[in-house]
Amino acid sequence: MRLFFLSILFSFYSFTQTTQHDEIFDIISKIDAENIKKDIITLSSFGTRHTLSDTLSNSRGIGAARRWIKKEFESISNNCANCLDVKYQKNYFQADGRRLTRNVWINNVMAIQWGQKYPNRFVIMSGDIDSRVSDPNDFKSDSPGANDNASGMAGTIEAARVLSKYKFDNTIMYVGLSGEEQGLYGGKGLAEYAKENNWEIIGFLNNDMIGNIEGRIFSEPVPGNESEGSRSSRRFFGGEIDGNSRQLARFIHNATKTYIPDLKPNLIYRLDRFGRGGHHRPFNDLGYAGVRIMESNENYNRQHQDIRVENGIKYGDVIEGVNFDYAKKLTQVNAICLALLGWSPPPPTGLRIGGIVEPSTKFIWNKNEIYPYITEGIGEDIIPANVNFDLIDAFEKVTDEDAAIYTRRLAKEEGIFAGNSCGAAVRGVVQLKKHFSINDVVVVLLHDSGSRYVGKIYNDDWMKDNGFKTN
Repeated sequence: MRLFFLSILFSFYSFTQTTQHDEIFDIISKIDAENIKKDIITLSSFGTRHTLSDTLSNSRGIGAARRWIKKEFESISNNCANCLDVKYQKNYFQADGRRLTRNVWINNVMAIQWGQKYPNRFVIMSGDIDSRVSDPNDFKSDSPGANDNASGMAGTIEAARVLSKYKFDNTIMYVGLSGEEQGLYGGKGLAEYAKENNWEIIGFLNNDMIGNIEGRIFSEPVPGNESEGSRSSRRFFGGEIDGNSRQLARFIHNATKTYIPDLKPNLIYRLDRFGRGGHHRPFNDLGYAGVRIMESNENYNRQHQDIRVENGIKYGDVIEGVNFDYAKKLTQVNAICLALLGWSPPPPTGLRIGGIVEPSTKFIWNKNEIYPYITEGIGEDIIPANVNFDLIDAFEKVTDEDAAIYTRRLAKEEGIFAGNSCGAAVRGVVQLKKHFSINDVVVVLLHDSGSRYVGKIYNDDWMKDNGFKTN
């Protein structure tokens, strides 16, 4: 004999930012400015990290820097039971006559934390490995790149340290990209690799210079590869400022205001700074949602400058110009957004606008997936803190109509005056009957009274108004 305890949850799983509320504040508290400082100092110590610099030395050049980054990711993985899949993603580019003066391998360092349920849905946080001075083709002079972009790379490593201790439904990738200063080559290579492997990228968070005061979130209005059909559709349905990258930026802005209220993020409705670019752009070009997260106040005495003193002014991107506490705050922003997106469910499929010749607009989507509901009390926005999902084997979908009909049957046939969620539970058992044998004992929890539903479920007019059968 087998014993089953069943409490049937409804079909609409509404994910909100309160779902993992305690974990989010826990993640925020674990981001450590000292770790970020230590990693920025280490990255700055490689002399130069220029894309065309030495790849053989163990102490200088981009080769030494990316090997150190890989070892850091591997060390983090060793502390989480090998939860990270650490490897290089390699790209070979030929000289372009501008900033690539010779053919070169531009290699990225990936640390992949595979999702438990949806491993092909990716959330990506990136920092840039490479650095430069005044001459973009000078690969020999010292170029510590402390803020641009050791800060973003150090933030990415710190996010991996913290989030590797948690489990997520979706895959989270932490990546160091190369070739940014020479023409966004590392991002281009990874974006094309993602496309070739059919990755579903939920969001790409490009962190480029996060060590100055206050933050900006750049996002383009519509995907860079928007089809002619989509462009034509916008003439009738709107959405010219509501592309996937713009919505990702709004999500990050909202999460920041909710969980880190002392930080004042600025939404910039533009791909990037005027005439400038970042590693989110190659992802935008292929239609992926991607944004740039960076400081508000750039210091042009430090950015892309030879190290020198001129007319009493210090130039160069050195360690003294980094605000480590601020880099910590922007790393916290990334970490909580990675977590929230990592826990998020897939969106409904086949979503479109319907009901045109009506005073209100309706959304239509695949009813076999997620859909709105009227049953009260189960499957709502807030998941009780005492729910232990490790003890739940499966969920069973029940329609509003079936829940209402079985609630009325309980009263009519069994003399049980119950609420609508009880009818849903009983209907769920009926749907699961093929899993039971004649000797099994099934326990169904009927946890709601019908006293609040006299004018609803038990009212024939209400049933008819909702298109439900009354018998």
